[in-house]
Amino acid sequence: MGMQSVLKAIYPPACMGCGDMTEADHALCGACWRETPFLGGALCDLCARPLPGEAEPGLRCDACLAAPPPWARARAVLHYRDGARRLVLGLKHADRTDLARPMGLWMARAAAELAEPDTLVVPVPLHRGRLWRRRYNQSALLAARIGRALGREICADALWRHRATASLGGQDAEARRATLSGAIRPHPWRRARMRGRMVLLVDDVLTSGATLGACARAAQEAGARKICVVALARAAPDP
Repeated sequence: MGMQSVLKAIYPPACMGCGDMTEADHALCGACWRETPFLGGALCDLCARPLPGEAEPGLRCDACLAAPPPWARARAVLHYRDGARRLVLGLKHADRTDLARPMGLWMARAAAELAEPDTLVVPVPLHRGRLWRRRYNQSALLAARIGRALGREICADALWRHRATASLGGQDAEARRATLSGAIRPHPWRRARMRGRMVLLVDDVLTSGATLGACARAAQEAGARKICVVALARAAPDP
């Protein structure tokens, strides 16, 4: 019996969602798969919001037509509800760092068409106080997997959240932007790595776009040539 067979006998593959046995590592069982809504069909090219109608290149939602975000394109993998929400929260708050590997690969596939040869993969930063309490930055874990899968350079600290901010939960879009105003800057020792390059920003959940917008403006300040976004999940109403 080979080593892989021995390991599978001792540690059989388990569902990422519920822990039941599965046939492959880093997979979802049938029940969890049905409860985990993956995004597909018609999506806004700028914010990954689900839209009615048929999928086609360059779609824009009404909100992005009225006020385009400060990045060029965006992709997301999951609709932030049901099983997807449980998985995201597991990674973010329950020490399920093992989820970063398969989720990062999902995100890499979604972002593959955005990546250019000079792409720098940059996660949304955490303030040092929150990072100390949580012990890891979930966006940085995802960015590491994305960069590795796409063969692109990663800079985990290209951006710096120099000021702690209140939780954005329960705030509307305008309040979120006000809370984040001036809180994220290019890292003084890393900003040159973004100059003249395409920057792929990585976050776990895209809601109003306030956090990613603050990051995009900081990357622009550092001289990024182009900015795109990939999120694990999109929090948005159904079309």
